[in-house]
Amino acid sequence: GSGALVFRAWEERGDRAQFVESDDDEELLFNIPFTGNVKLKGVIVMGEDDGTHPAEMRLFKNIPHMSFDDAAREPDQTFSLNRDPAGELEYPTKIARFSNVCHLSIHFPKNFGAETTKIFYIGLKGEWTEAHRHEVTICNYEASANPADHKLEQITPQTHFIS
Repeated sequence: GSGALVFRAWEERGDRAQFVESDDDEELLFNIPFTGNVKLKGVIVMGEDDGTHPAEMRLFKNIPHMSFDDAAREPDQTFSLNRDPAGELEYPTKIARFSNVCHLSIHFPKNFGAETTKIFYIGLKGEWTEAHRHEVTICNYEASANPADHKLEQITPQTHFIS
């Protein structure tokens, strides 16, 4: 199913009719764009109480359109997961590292031994703030002043004596 199905309200985490399952192997990758800046404090992952539950989770911040090839790079944080069919275990993130996240990628490289990985719920805990978009400004700067651009009436030299 669609990856968006597993991101839902905490109260709806027990809905086992909606899930995501990997296609050919145990790897899953979620790309999550946020509409603002997020201070990510924790992640909850709920799966089956069998081999299809993910065994490892790798978090990457601010890498839009991440692919499985990009997942080979060093993650911002890695977690060894425990089986959690009730969705009660929260994995705390390094808040200093995840304090200004506008895009989050979650990579599940392996599970507990099954052919595919199955996830029922992913919960993200944190604080959202509005993003401050900085528009591109076109500016012209003078490397050296052009006297024709700076017309003065007439410069009258004045001399002041201090006694």
